[in-house]
Amino acid sequence: MEKDQSKRAAAAAFMGTTIEFYDFYVYATAAALVLGHVFFPTTDPVTGTLAAFATFAVGFIARPLAGLIFGHLGDKLGRKNMLLFTMILMGIATTGIGLIPSYASIGIWAPILLIVLRFLQGISVGGEWGGAVLMASEHAPSHKKTFFASFAQLGSPAGLILCLLVFKAVTSLDEADFLSWGWRIPFLLSFVLMAVGFIIRFGVKESPEFAQAKAQAETVKYPLKNLFKYYWPHVIFAGLAITIGSAGFFFTNTFMITYVTQYLGIERQTILSALFWVTVLQFLTMPLFALWAEKIGAARFLVGIAVVCLIVPYPMFMLVETKNILLITLGITLAVVSLSALYAVVAGFMANAFPTEVRYSGISVSYQFIAALAGGTTPIIGTLLAKNYAGEWLPLAYLFTFLSAMSLVGILGVNYLQRKNKVAENTAALSNEEITQ
Repeated sequence: MEKDQSKRAAAAAFMGTTIEFYDFYVYATAAALVLGHVFFPTTDPVTGTLAAFATFAVGFIARPLAGLIFGHLGDKLGRKNMLLFTMILMGIATTGIGLIPSYASIGIWAPILLIVLRFLQGISVGGEWGGAVLMASEHAPSHKKTFFASFAQLGSPAGLILCLLVFKAVTSLDEADFLSWGWRIPFLLSFVLMAVGFIIRFGVKESPEFAQAKAQAETVKYPLKNLFKYYWPHVIFAGLAITIGSAGFFFTNTFMITYVTQYLGIERQTILSALFWVTVLQFLTMPLFALWAEKIGAARFLVGIAVVCLIVPYPMFMLVETKNILLITLGITLAVVSLSALYAVVAGFMANAFPTEVRYSGISVSYQFIAALAGGTTPIIGTLLAKNYAGEWLPLAYLFTFLSAMSLVGILGVNYLQRKNKVAENTAALSNEEITQ
């Protein structure tokens, strides 16, 4: 029975994060393609794009707040209830964006409503991720926790694939139809997806590790207080560890849409098609990377792949600059597969850094703060670099390398703390044994 729950929890984590990230990527893609025109029409194209990306960043500003709130509640009240709430919130926020009248219709209220609903999107995804990872990993057998945790990570490429399919359909409309109503369709589909995700999640039992901790009165009254008092180094290093896994996707899947369309003259449909096939490959390879990491050790695997991420942006941009769509696709594939390998494994690695009573808080705060600092600003920084260094790609590659270096430092830090804790636990166990004898 527990084995069935393990599989069901992994499936629910996958479906839930797929829907959450679909909603998040829908906004990101729309920000790159159309939101500047609809909600900031008085500006020039580049400034309009920056304004749209600024509203994109608002969602990331909300995510640390959500990590604090939902992490605390998840460690006190359980993982499942938090996940049901975030699912409903995301569906309402995304559907609402699809219903906002344009700037031409209601003036300044249009961008104001956009910002409010974008903030609610950020709250939702900020509370979602940690719970989804833990429901999958805490239901999993002890020797499969990294692999099962990767199912929550699979929601990112799956959500992007769904997003790209829908946008591929709506961008094939006449330009006037796309700008007036076609762009709204991906947002409105969220309501249907929310209903499906809620039903799937409702059937999964609470995490057995949390249930056991609660039954044995091992939960704590103030999880956040304990987290920052005893585990603040773990929070910092765990956050750094996932940097390229978070920010890298918005570099390749959001900023690169703007870069190749505005600076290389590639058609929107062309780059969306390329990103679709890149993401399919990402989706197929992530479970394989998780299994590989399970065999050789998560820390060893992550250090190696972080080093690869340091190097990979240079061949990527060399291939992108050819303006050949096949070579552009190959270049982006190199980067995406590398950073997605890290992303697939790092969730379980982070979860193991924290004890059960502060685990939801620990991984949520770690991830969401770095997502706000690095993920939300990456498209803006990339756009500014591209504008100020027109025709030069090296500054953009350096940005990718810097984000990868942050991950490498974080992985090494978490590994050091885990080894230190293990030595301390073994020493305490030996001391207790001597006392008993």
